[in-house]
Amino acid sequence: MTEPEFDTEGLFNDDYLYFYRELTDARSEAEAALIWDLLGLEPGVELLDLACGHGRLTNRLAARGCRMTGLDYTQLFLDKARDDAEAQGVQADYVRGDMRKLPWENRFDVVICWFTSFGYFSDDDNRRVLSEARSALRPGGKFALELNNITNLLRRYQDTVVRQVGEDMTVDQHRLDPVNFRSGVERTIIRDGRTRRIRYSVRFFTVPELREWLHQAGFRDVEVYGDDGAPLTAAHDRMIITARRPPE
Repeated sequence: MTEPEFDTEGLFNDDYLYFYRELTDARSEAEAALIWDLLGLEPGVELLDLACGHGRLTNRLAARGCRMTGLDYTQLFLDKARDDAEAQGVQADYVRGDMRKLPWENRFDVVICWFTSFGYFSDDDNRRVLSEARSALRPGGKFALELNNITNLLRRYQDTVVRQVGEDMTVDQHRLDPVNFRSGVERTIIRDGRTRRIRYSVRFFTVPELREWLHQAGFRDVEVYGDDGAPLTAAHDRMIITARRPPE
């Protein structure tokens, strides 16, 4: 299998912030509250937000008392996250890096990876992300992934998806690869009278497959929830999988 196509710089930039800006409001607050309750967080917990983006969850969890670190590859997002942290009067450490090679071992009580930030790479590299997350956790620490519930998504998978902000829009042309279980996307971005196109793809996962991958990465106690924190059903749009690094 060839390396999946993924234009990181083309996808994660100012256009992304512009078209997904609603994530910084009520949805982000609700997700931070869900993470807090579902993972049983308390003030002082040391938490890594893996692929933290512009800090929409990192800063909210910091405001609740977590000792937050956010890692992301995109410098623009990290700069915005730091600016927002300063404006909100919260403390968070933001680090530029690759989730396939984390600079920490036995450091965090919790690692989270939210909003389908897992599945960008080849299967070998996706597995490496899980192994790196385990290494970054202290023994007994917890890992949580949030991503599409494929059982639900396949029923509503669309060839074309349009997102519009005023006169601007993105048009995503989707192509499902059933052999490698990836969704390939050609995105056309029309903003301020300019048009550009990018390509990327994301891996889809079933729960049994992810459970096996997590076990192989050294995790145990795998549990699965819907996006409301209740046990996962086919009606949930998204799913959350938690796992624990065993005590040593």
